[in-house]
Amino acid sequence: MSVGEKRIMAGRIGAALGFLCGVIGLLVGLTAHAWKLGPSGWFTGGALLTLVAMFALLDGAIAARSR
Repeated sequence: MSVGEKRIMAGRIGAALGFLCGVIGLLVGLTAHAWKLGPSGWFTGGALLTLVAMFALLDGAIAARSR
């Protein structure tokens, strides 16, 4: 497995975790439970994680293609 493929896999996992955090934030907001982070914290954390994962995914794709 090359370095580019490892970066792509890490980006995909990060994007999936970011999506999961966003879904948790949506569910927390809809059910109005009192969680420590609250709906905006979960949703913002998921959006930030997804954004970082997208940069990692693009970096991995560029690294894999340049080989």
